[in-house]
Amino acid sequence: MYYSKGNYEAFARPRKPANVDDKSAHLIGAGLASLAAAVFLIRDGQMKGDRIHIYEELPLPGGTMDGIWNEQKGYIIRGGREMEVHFETIWDLFRSVPSLETPGASVLDEYYWLNKEDPSFSYARVIEMRGQRLADDGKLTLTPKAIEELVHLALIPEEKLQDVKISDVFSEEFFQSNFWLYWATMFAFEPWASAMEMRRYILRFVHHIGTLSNLSSLRFTKYNQYESLIKPLEKFLESNGVHFHYPTEVHNIEVSLHGDKKVAKKIVFADKKNEPITLTENDLVFVTNGSITESSTYGDNEHPAPGDRDLGGSWKLWKNLAAQDPAFGKPGKFCENIPAANWVISGTITFPDDRIVPYIERISKKDPHSGSIVTSGPVSIKDSNWLYGYSISRQPHFHVQKSNELVVWVYGLFSDKPGNFVPKKIAECSGIELCEELLYHLGVPENEIKEIAAAANTIPCHMPYITSYFMPRALGDRPLVVPHGSQNLAFIGNFAETVRDTVFTTEYSVRTAMEAVYTLLNVDRGVPEVFDSSFDVRVLLNTIYYLYDHKSLDEIKLPWLASVIEKMGLKKIQGTYLEELLKDAKLL
Repeated sequence: MYYSKGNYEAFARPRKPANVDDKSAHLIGAGLASLAAAVFLIRDGQMKGDRIHIYEELPLPGGTMDGIWNEQKGYIIRGGREMEVHFETIWDLFRSVPSLETPGASVLDEYYWLNKEDPSFSYARVIEMRGQRLADDGKLTLTPKAIEELVHLALIPEEKLQDVKISDVFSEEFFQSNFWLYWATMFAFEPWASAMEMRRYILRFVHHIGTLSNLSSLRFTKYNQYESLIKPLEKFLESNGVHFHYPTEVHNIEVSLHGDKKVAKKIVFADKKNEPITLTENDLVFVTNGSITESSTYGDNEHPAPGDRDLGGSWKLWKNLAAQDPAFGKPGKFCENIPAANWVISGTITFPDDRIVPYIERISKKDPHSGSIVTSGPVSIKDSNWLYGYSISRQPHFHVQKSNELVVWVYGLFSDKPGNFVPKKIAECSGIELCEELLYHLGVPENEIKEIAAAANTIPCHMPYITSYFMPRALGDRPLVVPHGSQNLAFIGNFAETVRDTVFTTEYSVRTAMEAVYTLLNVDRGVPEVFDSSFDVRVLLNTIYYLYDHKSLDEIKLPWLASVIEKMGLKKIQGTYLEELLKDAKLL
């Protein structure tokens, strides 16, 4: 397996891998990573679909790709996965998956057209004082010391950040900035989270620092991501003969270990009614280890979501694998000792009438029933004790959604503090109370809040492992996509380890899937490398301009750049490419 970039590799079709007709594949879990791996097995590995089996403990595919219409509860969204144009492997995937709505078009075609017609733009990224846009919204408000700390983190090698927290590398000045407010609420970072992952995010998304306040870099699906992305994948795989096994929980993969050689020999199911499957080296096994939405529980208008923390099948499977070989990672680092001050609750609010619409329009400057993207990502509430936020996607968000209904997703990053209107911790709140807290922060008159909240349908969701991706970690805590010496076993998804890319993204799921398939089948085509914005001097100079809130070089002090320019002298760079670069970045 190797990395590549450019059209030469992107449009190439690999030769059929040797002996692929003698091989089969078993994919554990039916989330995005497994579905993507199955597509790559068929498209690039040229494996026949009827030789591919997908085992899922739930009765449907999708993993963390939400949402769903539940006849008893209503519309449910546990979360949303933000996407951008430089998710190289996910667009490589969806260019080959037919749309379910537009004949002759791929999912990528449909997505591309939609976001060209209706681009993302947030008119209010942060609000405070009950619905007022933050006075300095749009500015990053980083002090020179905070910028220096940010640059310093980007320059530290990963091996020096093992088990280091974000709070270990930044001072309070940094955490008081709008940059941190935008960053934390967009990506769900907390001060206790991994500094190693924070560094990866800085380098991976440096090209988006200039748009943190307006979210214009994001792209969104027409409906929820289950209907827009997962269902077309499922249909494509079914049409190719792939076997789905629901609900089927895998308890363990028994692995033979001889020296450096690792061979998966048996799949053992949790339900004894399913006979174990004996494997050979020609039987490829792809394991989605761990899950952020495992053991999710749901409440309703009158009841909070139960705070259970059962390990669930995906974590148990990873623990059983890890007990066999240290190369299979350390699941306990991610699913145990999760801090109390973390994000565990989200909620889906369905408003049956338009009483809330004027308050949304006042903030986002968009009619939520227009069919256009409404908030373009999260609207964060700075003075919320929960650090509450909400997001409104294109409406309808579900195919079956009625024209009078408005679906809003809410979440709170702080679970250890009482609310501003509801004097409870967020995990203790019923659906009505989650709705009341939102209405309060939107500026709805207090005498109207309870009536509007009671008329809405709010489903709280408790996700005990939702922030487990970001637990402080060391090298080796996540298994390599294909562990050294593995002949037929690969790990896929956001708890597998691949270089440079960032977890908590759809791209990471698809990237690990592609790397796993290409490695085990020896597919002779390059995996698109991670977008190289952190190596582009134009992007870096432009980022400096935004980090200093649109100041030019003569207004800011940059010891690590100014010394070079000072030695050369500004007159010496006149008429040169360096002057052109600095002017393009608005630094001159």
